[in-house]
Amino acid sequence: MQRSKGIHSLKKSQKAVRRKSSAITIDEVAAHAGVSAMTVSRVVNGHAGVREANRERVMRSVLALDYRPNLAASALAAAQHTCIALIYTNPSSSYLRELLVGALRGSTRAAAQLVIATWDELDAPARREAARQLCNSVAGVILPPPLCESKAIVAEFVNAGIPVVSIASSRFSDRISCVRIDDRQASREMVGHLIAHGHTRIGYIKGDPNQTASAHRWEGYRDALADVGIGYDDALVQPGYFTYRSGLEAAERLLSLQLPPSAIFASNDDMASAVVSVAHRRGMDVPGDLSVVGFDDTSASTMVWPELTTIHQPVAEMADTAIDILLREIRRTPSSGRVTVNHVLAHHLITRASVANLHRSFAWR
Repeated sequence: MQRSKGIHSLKKSQKAVRRKSSAITIDEVAAHAGVSAMTVSRVVNGHAGVREANRERVMRSVLALDYRPNLAASALAAAQHTCIALIYTNPSSSYLRELLVGALRGSTRAAAQLVIATWDELDAPARREAARQLCNSVAGVILPPPLCESKAIVAEFVNAGIPVVSIASSRFSDRISCVRIDDRQASREMVGHLIAHGHTRIGYIKGDPNQTASAHRWEGYRDALADVGIGYDDALVQPGYFTYRSGLEAAERLLSLQLPPSAIFASNDDMASAVVSVAHRRGMDVPGDLSVVGFDDTSASTMVWPELTTIHQPVAEMADTAIDILLREIRRTPSSGRVTVNHVLAHHLITRASVANLHRSFAWR
């Protein structure tokens, strides 16, 4: 009887030890090692992107605390512990709205945690410091323009082993993946559409000079003119910054020319909306006196009258796709190495009521 009690007592003791071991949480290991729970998760699951010193600290804490992860639940927990950051400084609220819709849709579908941060008020050194801090708490980063064009910001994440996917950047490298459209071809098609409607004197408002997409859209404008032998005129091209205000200023300059354009192509919808506003203020009819077209097909394109003919850039789909690409890279085994993706989505020319057909006008006269 005494021997039976001893065995029973031993079994109870073993169960207590097992309960104590299994009760150790990932947060306790993180606190013991002085790192984030995300870092512990990456080490335990064998993921790349962890500094060797941090990896050693985590492993020492795992041994000291006798941490035993629940492998049966790891597949479910993996997605929930995957934290992705979307960082933006884009001044266009309509563009941002589409971006957030896609990112939230993708992260919800994958059960990943999405952290949204704005760096609008940060200068360059503060942005680099913010990037270094994020490296300790996120598994991957999505960078829309203009941040994805910053070599310094990209380097902070890449050097820390954090996968990055850029959105709408034409600067593809083997360091980060990107999701984009063919901006040059899209712009060429839009100008071709105006030419097909009889316009030969076409004003153009550039985008932010620090974004590669701006340069590609301008090149597409020039390509389309050259396609039909229309000479390039510097006076018809004005600087812009993808903001409504810059669109107002550019439109005033274009419409003050001695020989103003019959159509203006603004390289995003916010600036195109501003052009419509300036035309109306001058008593001009759109499209009777001036045709106006934009780019992106954000909500801004349908909030003016007449609604804008524009290029549909699938911003929400781009953000959604970026989540998928990022998660595949995060969950890639260290032995398989880094893989970067240059994913090009289709664009579409959306025709609405803001373009006049000059061929018909001349025929009627």
